[in-house]
Amino acid sequence: MIRILLPFLSLILSFHSVLAQEDLLSLIDEEETTELVTASFKTNRIINLASLENTAKGVMDFKINHRFGFLNSGPGQAFGLDNATIRLGLDYGLSDRLMIGIGRSSFEKTIDGYAKLKLLRQSTGKRTMPFSVLLHASTAIRTIPFQNPDRENFFSSRLFHTGQIIIGRKFSEGLTLQIAPTLVHFNLVPTAEDKHDIYSVAGGGRVKLTKRLALNAEYIYVFPDQLAPGYRNSVAIGFDIETGGHVFQLHFTNSTSMIEKGFIAETTGDFFAGDIHFGFNVSRVFTIKSYNKKAK
Repeated sequence: MIRILLPFLSLILSFHSVLAQEDLLSLIDEEETTELVTASFKTNRIINLASLENTAKGVMDFKINHRFGFLNSGPGQAFGLDNATIRLGLDYGLSDRLMIGIGRSSFEKTIDGYAKLKLLRQSTGKRTMPFSVLLHASTAIRTIPFQNPDRENFFSSRLFHTGQIIIGRKFSEGLTLQIAPTLVHFNLVPTAEDKHDIYSVAGGGRVKLTKRLALNAEYIYVFPDQLAPGYRNSVAIGFDIETGGHVFQLHFTNSTSMIEKGFIAETTGDFFAGDIHFGFNVSRVFTIKSYNKKAK
């Protein structure tokens, strides 16, 4: 846990301190002439993947992620409606660049926490930046009982860690694309042949259809010879519907889990063979602390 997670978190906090100082200096002569690009996505998640957007400073985002069983399970299972997994989460914006989050999933009784920091922000004007770059680090703890309680088991065996670099650009009001090289680390793996480190590249995008409706899609490519037989790459497609303080995400995906270690490295469904979950994410934001500032 210390070897994997702390370097990511230390890097995030160090960058945040430096970038906050740069923001204060830039206010002197660039506040009126540098314009940050905003609303790349409607929430801080595309569907499964972390997006280019952060929860705003002083704002709490309560998330309900719900996913039914496979559609091809047939009428006996009401085409998946008889089975469901859920994740409840809270995200909070600590600053304009840094946010944190925590959640609990019914799948494998997992608790996860993460931090996301904007290193570079797409902007126009006096200070021009053609794209945004973010660091994203998360840790998950599986709380279900050990399969073999009679042997010596360690708390560290329950832990999983993920590190991502998210790079993306809002090309126009109607199109945003991003890519994210990703590492998932398992402290404990089932067999000696399984990999502790899983490397992948995740891609995602958004097409704005109307003022309140957008089409989202994402795909995660795991590099060859890393996953055990039966695991597949994650695919997801869906719609964002904005209704004031709520954002509803309706989606279809072959991934059961809603945290990084699960949907990146443990997806079992074959999307193109009908192993598709219908699900939804609900995002509701609350302003915890207000900040008065000029619009850039």
